[in-house]
Amino acid sequence: MHPTHQIDDAQQPLLSSPPSDDTDDNIKPTRDIEDTVLPETASLGRNLSWTSAYILVISRIIGSGIFATPGSIVKATGSVGLSLLLWVGGALISGCALIVGLEYGCMLPRSGGDKVYLEFTYRHPRFLASTLVTVHAVLLGFTASNCIVFGEYVLFALRIEPSELSHKALALGLLTAITIIHGCFLKTGIWIQNFLGWVKVGLILFMSLTGLYVVLFQVRTAGDAPALQTVSWDGLWKGSNWEWGALSTALFKVSYSYTGLQNLNNVLNEVKDPVRTLRTVASASLLTACLLYLLVNIAYFSVVPLDEVKESGQLVAALFFERVFGLNFGRTVLPLAIAISAAGNVMVVTFTHARVNQEIARQGFLPYSRLLSSSKPFGAPLGGLIVHYIPSFLVIALPPRGDVYNFILDVEGYPGQFAALATSFGLIWLRWKRSDLKRPFKAWLPAVWIRIAICFALIAAPFFPPTDGHADVGFFYATYAIVGIGIILFGILYWYLTFAVIPYWYGYMVDEQVDVLSDGTSITRLVNIRNK
Repeated sequence: MHPTHQIDDAQQPLLSSPPSDDTDDNIKPTRDIEDTVLPETASLGRNLSWTSAYILVISRIIGSGIFATPGSIVKATGSVGLSLLLWVGGALISGCALIVGLEYGCMLPRSGGDKVYLEFTYRHPRFLASTLVTVHAVLLGFTASNCIVFGEYVLFALRIEPSELSHKALALGLLTAITIIHGCFLKTGIWIQNFLGWVKVGLILFMSLTGLYVVLFQVRTAGDAPALQTVSWDGLWKGSNWEWGALSTALFKVSYSYTGLQNLNNVLNEVKDPVRTLRTVASASLLTACLLYLLVNIAYFSVVPLDEVKESGQLVAALFFERVFGLNFGRTVLPLAIAISAAGNVMVVTFTHARVNQEIARQGFLPYSRLLSSSKPFGAPLGGLIVHYIPSFLVIALPPRGDVYNFILDVEGYPGQFAALATSFGLIWLRWKRSDLKRPFKAWLPAVWIRIAICFALIAAPFFPPTDGHADVGFFYATYAIVGIGIILFGILYWYLTFAVIPYWYGYMVDEQVDVLSDGTSITRLVNIRNK
């Protein structure tokens, strides 16, 4: 795919700094696609230890989902039992996706995640995979939902009636502050996100133990009502809604709460001992998240009446704290802790998305690629952060308040199913086509096929209408799917015009040339070469 300066991969690793004057003229920097199988140290250095990597994953998984979505999930499922079953099912589904990411990540230990895997697997049509990844990163690579939850919980805790201006100002203020921290103070940002990650884990454990305490000691909560909702086995499943359209939408929200298991794949250039760390961190994070989610849901159902849970919207955790600790402590201190938790999630998402954007820029698929690829002037991917900041800012600032949060969750998750489908098929294809590749971890193929089947089911599910004809977010039930597919089709059209039609009309072809920036970052430039 890269015709310039081919070298022997087995003998010469990638250069991570510009070649000096006494370097052999035959040794030149290379961006050949086969080099993705070689570990590459980022110009930023390997700053992420096992603990930092674990926090990067677990803090990405535990964001606003467990605090904001259980109400809408139990409302869609209709019963406590089916709701808990979905949380376990979400963990199993996420496990099937996780092993795909583990095999790819251990086989291709480079920053970029799905960008690297899709480009390595699908080399033809040329540039199509890179174009689709770029379109997805620019149009859907935003961090909005947790910023929105941050604003909601801060206003709730301070007992301020939310307005359009105050709500968006808080969300945008958080996004801006985090972008500045990660863009100007690299190691400080890592320390802060590690600290917030442990605070988040501690908060979840505190909530779980509180629910257990209420159950064991039959504590009476606010309103002098019994806290424990005793149900029989039949009562556990009473009101269950087994309609696939409703279940699939709820499953999207559950899956979103497990999103982030492959977060480490995006930054492997900065991880110490990347292959070993990836294998252990990902598995530990999935088990931790599943256990904590089940405990917290049980705590909710033990304290808050089921009808109130269903109607709680995004404030079910705040209602939990209010009923257990009263208005003063429960409604102020702990909701602020949840806001801090959401902020921690925004930090790790911003951290990794910026690296993916930087990798896209290094490949030459963003305007001003040299500038956006560089880690100057603060030794951080400021260009990638800016690419992430702009769509995030627009998604928060432009849409009206209301049902936008749930709609954003759906739009974010749906197109990702196509990427998951492509990587899953690609993994099986590479087992046959590239058996020569070293695979420190091999996915269990039946689980990969299960992942493929689930992807097909989730892609088709939005087009099965619910009984009432509309979704729970006030839009046409398949709106988020139509928007997601539209974005993918836009990416294909953009690729076709940019790399096929226009070059044919003007008599040139698009090729790649390799360059090295002054900070040691190797990049690819897309150049137009006239046909002879």
